[in-house]
Amino acid sequence: MNKITKAIIPVAGLGTRMLPATKAIPKELLPVFDKPIIQHVVEEAINSGIKEIIFVTRSGKEAIENHFDVNYELEHRLDKKGKKKILGSIKNVIPKEIKISSVRQENALGLGHAILCAKHLIGNESFAVFLPDELLISKSAKNSFFLMMKAWNETEEGQIMVEKISKINSDRYGMVDLNKKVIVKNESKKIFKLVEKPSSIKSPSNCRVVGRYILPNQVMSYLQKTKIGKDGEIQLTDALDSLLKSSSLNAFLTDSEIFDCGEKKGFIGANIALAKQDSSMKKYMEKIINN
Repeated sequence: MNKITKAIIPVAGLGTRMLPATKAIPKELLPVFDKPIIQHVVEEAINSGIKEIIFVTRSGKEAIENHFDVNYELEHRLDKKGKKKILGSIKNVIPKEIKISSVRQENALGLGHAILCAKHLIGNESFAVFLPDELLISKSAKNSFFLMMKAWNETEEGQIMVEKISKINSDRYGMVDLNKKVIVKNESKKIFKLVEKPSSIKSPSNCRVVGRYILPNQVMSYLQKTKIGKDGEIQLTDALDSLLKSSSLNAFLTDSEIFDCGEKKGFIGANIALAKQDSSMKKYMEKIINN
């Protein structure tokens, strides 16, 4: 079985939708409740069985790598002051057996190019991709990506996570063509075509692509052949469309609540949704809202 152990997480974006907050701070380090966005995403990957995280980064984003590294001075001071609870929250942020590496994306040439930058670290393996802007809060005991991994293990066919949306908003997303087949939550169905930001009239379904992928290794070959588009970027969607002509890709319908933390509305929503899970914080928020 071709197990998925490596995940690419592109973190080279400028975070322009969250300015001025992201002028000096990487958007991935903005806190959602009690952790940076990127830590939530990395934990999601690890809890799904990923053993190696590959950040595709750029100059000025070293703080992301530092967050997952040891801070001896801080840990020593907290230990000396007896602040065990706080120390526990920053020490060994990820399990010791998990490997983290990074590679630079020198030119902002899009998601497809970012994935290509990690090709030498992926080797001949199939791999996962997590887009850190999107934070998923699972409604199941196991998170959606873990369940999508099970679908890969059963079929070894590429999996793309999707959620159902109103077709009115289809022109904001990549949409999947399921040939009018019905799909239910936590189920995987064959994709016939990917359509980038179609109008509501032309959208082939009401299922939009979420930033979670499990991809066969041959995607890398298709990305190498993909030309830069009109937007000046190498699009992953173009490579996946080419792959569909010879291989199967499936849509996996998530049951998670999804927040786009790359923009203000989703970022606030994610903070509220996670804070509500803490009983004392929920009461505090209700007090503020009702005043």
